[in-house]
Amino acid sequence: MISFTIGDAEAGARLDHVVAAHAGCSNKEAQRLIDAGMVRVDGRAAKKGRRLERGARVELLAGPATIEERRPVPQPELPLIVIDENSELVAVAKPPDMPTHPLRVGERGTLANAIVARYPECATASDDPREGGVAHRLDRDTSGVVIAARTPAAWHRLRAAFSDGGVEKEYLALVAGDPPRQLVVDSNIAQVGRRVRVLPGSAPEGLPAQSEIETIARGPGVALVRVLARTGRMHQVRAHLAHVGHPIVGDELYGGPIVGSRDDDPGQLLHAARVVVSGLTFEAPLPAPRKARIEALLGAPVPGR
Repeated sequence: MISFTIGDAEAGARLDHVVAAHAGCSNKEAQRLIDAGMVRVDGRAAKKGRRLERGARVELLAGPATIEERRPVPQPELPLIVIDENSELVAVAKPPDMPTHPLRVGERGTLANAIVARYPECATASDDPREGGVAHRLDRDTSGVVIAARTPAAWHRLRAAFSDGGVEKEYLALVAGDPPRQLVVDSNIAQVGRRVRVLPGSAPEGLPAQSEIETIARGPGVALVRVLARTGRMHQVRAHLAHVGHPIVGDELYGGPIVGSRDDDPGQLLHAARVVVSGLTFEAPLPAPRKARIEALLGAPVPGR
């Protein structure tokens, strides 16, 4: 257990920042400890953003997790669909209803747990040990292509490509309404809590985000669109489609309607169909239950490329 008293130098500082400094860990790890109830201020649980008063007594009931403890637990029993691999990376197809990587120590059932079981070198490839080499994330209910690095050098190159717009990502989404045949949304977005907000076209704040939308099939009250995203912002495709009045079916966070049964395919009907990076193209077909549901709602087969 670590305990200390707040002096003049730390008075007014946030609890998570102070815990990180004393425990020698990142702010995220300090927040994890606080959220897990492992930190007390004057004998009571406290919020991570609390401003500390001079003389407050802070106690850490457990230290930060080690790097080894934060790595994904290998789960060879989890299915893993490998699209392609080489000496530097592996591309896999993530099913819906599966997180990309753990957020908590010891969390199981994520794609990264399956990846490190088959490719153990991925566990040490990423800067954040939780990621298991994964270079980008898909939302839990989004299916499709995910790329993981097998070496630290490859991970840094992939991360730079995703950050600098050097990656082309193509999505399929079933949306509400009757969108135009082609549409470009070029609007900055900013994170607000669990959501992102699309900002006015002239707004200087936020992060640049562009989505090129093409309608490829129409059904009763729904349409299947192909979205080309050259930027990879959090919830970009989901927020942009909702912003133009065509939220993704099943995407309750952004106002998408619930249509048909979701027993076999929960969440938003969004699929990362293709990723192009460093001259390499990786494609993942729609998972069978997702494809069947989309075709049932469209009343027609999903068109090929």
